[in-house]
Parts: sequence; C-alpha cells; structure tokens
Amino acid sequence: MTVDPSMGALCGSSPFPPIGDYGFLSDCEASALVAPSGNVEWLCLPRMDSPSVFAAILDRDAGGFRVGPADTRVPAARRYIPGTMVLETSWGTPTGWIIVRDLLVIGPWHHEEELSKTHRRAPTDYDASHVLLRTVRCVSGEVQVALDCEPMFDYGRKPARWTYTERGYHQGLAVADGQALELMLTTDMRLGFEGGRATARTMLREGDTRFCALSWTTHEPPYTFKDAYDRLVWTAHHWQHWLARGNFPDHPWRGFLERSALTLKGLTFAPTGALVAAATTSLPEVPGGSRNWDYRYSWIRDSTFTLWALYTLGFDWEADDFFWFIADIAERDEELQIMYGVDGERVLEERILDHLDGYEGAKPVRVGNDAYRHRQNDLWGAVLDSFYIHTRSRDRLDERIWPVLRRQVETALKYWREPDRGIWEVRGEPRHFTSSKVMCWVAADRGARLARLRQELDLAARWQAAADEIHADVCANGVSERGVFRQHYGTDALDASLLLIPLVRFLPPTDPRIRATVFAVADELTVDDLVLRYRPKDTDDGVAGEGEESTFTICSFWLVSALTELGEYARAHRLCEKVLSFASPLGLYAEEIDPLSGRHLGNFPQAFTHLALINAVIHIIRAERGLLITSGWPEKP
Repeated sequence: MTVDPSMGALCGSSPFPPIGDYGFLSDCEASALVAPSGNVEWLCLPRMDSPSVFAAILDRDAGGFRVGPADTRVPAARRYIPGTMVLETSWGTPTGWIIVRDLLVIGPWHHEEELSKTHRRAPTDYDASHVLLRTVRCVSGEVQVALDCEPMFDYGRKPARWTYTERGYHQGLAVADGQALELMLTTDMRLGFEGGRATARTMLREGDTRFCALSWTTHEPPYTFKDAYDRLVWTAHHWQHWLARGNFPDHPWRGFLERSALTLKGLTFAPTGALVAAATTSLPEVPGGSRNWDYRYSWIRDSTFTLWALYTLGFDWEADDFFWFIADIAERDEELQIMYGVDGERVLEERILDHLDGYEGAKPVRVGNDAYRHRQNDLWGAVLDSFYIHTRSRDRLDERIWPVLRRQVETALKYWREPDRGIWEVRGEPRHFTSSKVMCWVAADRGARLARLRQELDLAARWQAAADEIHADVCANGVSERGVFRQHYGTDALDASLLLIPLVRFLPPTDPRIRATVFAVADELTVDDLVLRYRPKDTDDGVAGEGEESTFTICSFWLVSALTELGEYARAHRLCEKVLSFASPLGLYAEEIDPLSGRHLGNFPQAFTHLALINAVIHIIRAERGLLITSGWPEKP
C-alpha cells in the first residue's frame, strides 16, 4: 500500500520536519538547511542553484548528512551563536550532553584560485572555503555519537560511491557516475562505508571533541579538531564583524533586524552580488498542493526593496554589489527579464523531477522557473527606483548608468498600456494589473527626477508628461466605484500589491483612495489579521483546484508599513508585533504563514519576507521617534 506523506503531516506523524524548524547555513556561495534531528536535508553544490547532493527535504531517500546522538533525534535547544550563521544544537540524553555546531566555513581570500571563478565584484579579505563543518563536544556524562553521510548527486538520481584516501579511515571520497563534482569527507572519527553511506560511531565522554568536514573543491579541509575549531572561530568572528558594520537602532526588535540582515547576506551570491529569492525549490505554498516553484534565482523586482533595506541598515557595500549586478544585466540586455540566474544567466528552463515525492507529498517538484519568460511590467519601475535610491545615496548619477536608465524608461513607456502577468506571476491570462501600471509610473517619475538632476530638462518634461498620463489612467481605471484601488482593470477584487501604492508615493497617504484601499485590505483580505495576496477564487492565476492559500508574510509587513504611512501607529505596531511573533525558533521566515497553526509554508528562508520585515520595523521605529517621512520610503539616516 502506498502511503500519502501529506496524510502523515495532517495526523502529526509526518517524517518531514516543519519548514520553519530548519536552520539555514551559508557561505555566500552555497547554502544548506539543517533539520532539528541534526540532518543536513538540503545542500546544492557548488552554488545555490546547482543540483542538490542532499535533498531529503524533498524526498526522504534523496540524501542527507546527520551528526548527533545515536539514540535520540530531538534536541534540547537550538540557536545561532549570537551575530553569526553558526548553528548550535544542544542534545541531552539519559547518559550525557553534547553540543553540535554546524557552519559553512568562511576563510581568508583565496588569492591563489584560478580566475575562472569570475569574481565580478571587488574581492574582499574573506571568501567561501567550500567546507561544511560540524564539530561535537561532550559537556557532561557520555554520549554515543553517530555520523551518517549519504550524498545523492543530481537531485537524488545518482548515489555516491565511497573510497578511502591516503588518510585511511579518516577520509573518504564520494563520486557518482557522470558527475564532475567530488565530495571529500574528513574526520577524526573512523569511517566505514555501507553502499552509498559513510558512517561512524564513537563514544564521547566529558571533555571529548570530534569534527567532520565535507569539502568540494581543492581547498584543504581541516585535519584536526584544533584546525576545525579555529575555522569555526574565524567564521563566527567574520559574521560578527560583518554585522557590526550595520546601523541598527537600539530597540526591542533589533534582533529581528539583525537576523534578517544576516539572512539576506546569506542569500547573496558573493561572486556577482546577486540576491536569490530563497534557498530552496518546491517547498509547497499549499500543503500537498502543486504551487511549488524554484526560487533560487534573482528577481529584478527585489532590487528596490533590497537596496532600500541594505542602505538603511548601513550595508552600502552589499547594496552597491547588488546594484551593479542589476546594472550589468540592464546594460547587457536590450530588454530585461523579470529574473536571472546568480551569474546573470537568462535561460532558466523549468523541469519537473518526477522521481522526487516532494515535501510531504507536494508534487510536482520543479527546478528552473518558466516565469523568466513572462512579461511583468513592474520590473522597469523596480529598476528605475533602484537607480534612484542608489543615486540618492551617492548624490550623483554614474555616467555609465545614464544610457541604461534611458532605455529602461523608454521600454516602460512602450509597454505600459499592455497587459502583463503582474507581481504574483500568475499563469492565467495577462491582465491590466493596477500595481504594474503604478510601477510603470514609478519608472517615468523616477526617470524624470534623474533627468532633472542631469539638467536634461526637455527629456525630463517628456517623461514627466508620460508619468502624468499613466497616473491619470490608473486613477480613472484602477479605482472601483467605492473608491478602492482594484487588482486589475475590469474587476473589483482586492490585491495586497496595492499596499505598495502609498510606499512608492503614487498618492499621498491622506488621499481618501489610499486610505480606503489600505483599510479594505486590512479588513477584507486578511485571516486573523494576516494578509492574503489575493483570493484565488477571484483571480485567474493558472493553478486550479488548490483552494485558499495561506497568508503571505511579505504582505502582512507591507500592511504594517502602509498603516504607519497613514498615521495608524497603534494598529501598525500591534500587527507588526503579531507578525514578528510568527518567526521561526531561529528567527527565520518562509513565504507564507498559516495564521491558525503558525506553520510556515513555501520556500525558505524567503528574502522578500525579510526585506519587508526590515522595511516595516524601520517604519515603526521611526514613527515612534517622530522621524518618519510623510510619504514614500523613509530616507537614509
């Protein structure tokens, strides 16, 4: 009899951990998810969008790497070492206690590495070491520790073959047919091989330590616990020093800002500056459903939110890197796509992996994303707002950027009258989405401002006239009879993307249409105060039969910001406090939250959610301190 994994989840007996219970590791080239059991259940190598070597998060037979007590899989406590991406898990057993620390190692710059790596951003004094490191320390009593490492290359299709190296029982090499990638497992435990698994068992007594390191390039792994511990300390200090560069307000919510900043940095592909939308693919938006997409790519629309958040928190280097990633692409491509690979790849062909069962039976499992073919007319506004934010932070406009900027404004003016697939990338029929029209207005408006900065007054006047035309069209066709902005022309349905209208200064927050729209979303498009992006029954999104979605966390944070703009400070504060309470035990967010159970759904961790968190929290803090600008993004301090 075949058992549906999703039924086990409903009965509380799912073999899959809750999405929100995973720990997130990164070295800014690769990322990993660690289950509470101590099992690494997601790791793609050599970079974030490569095929996986561990994918138990999508199929329990698709590879994993566990280190922990042999006789228990429920930890006593988990945390990040403060200010770092080093995950610490404490385990209590009937006979003793151990602490396991997991990290993707960051070390000194590999100046000797060949240039084929193609770092396009400025090299720094640190770099990914391409090592997944795990240390174990017994703090009391004695504990039997188990190591089980079973890589499954190419998304679970290619089992590993292990052989010993010249280091004997302390190092194994894993390869698979047709795979160029090789994995090296180095440890001070004694390894055995059972088919595709490398295993070790050892008894630790108080004061004993062990380590294991999985590496995947020619860089040397640690060979002793001291070396491993030194690399752990170096990595922890790197993250703490990085975080110390930030500008974080003294506030009870500061910890949420810091963890969000670390998460965004961890979702950044350092060689190019690209920010991926999430670390995973195909974690379901609806339990057991088919809304399963690959988010390991960089979306252009994220650029405005990313730059604002990073500049606001003082991370100008990272903001500049992402800006130049976008600028490089905009300079290269005659017409922009909505998303790109982390090295600027254009083709992101979508494929279905039928051999994977999916998280709790949610199929299909997809890699690649066909939305790269979509026309989404909001992207030019995102690019122009990014240029505007970058210029405002520098008080100058780079000469190289101006031809790129002109082309994006002209493209927005060419297409703004046409329907598109909107911010949510619906796979139904294109529509005249109101938020897309507003973002085309942003493109023309910001373009006109920048043209005036350059004293190109004729061009500024033409673009401003176009902005005024778009503005009038939206006000005439994008507002329902009751004075509320609508999802798209020809419907009265609500959409959470309309909350961006006051944030991009399309109308002042005192305008009755703005107030009516924000309150309509808050009162009619929510479940237990948390915001839905839209109601599927009112929206042809091309995914039929899925029923109601859970709430989109980014939209709840947008509502916090919009309410703050309206001066509804008490309501905004209450909602922000409520949404923050749904953070995972490690301070992370997926894409959606079930407001009744608090369960996280969708890909994880989600960059867009953490960007919106930063925006909302800064809005609240500045409102409390009387520093909020009356409309638009708060200015950089």
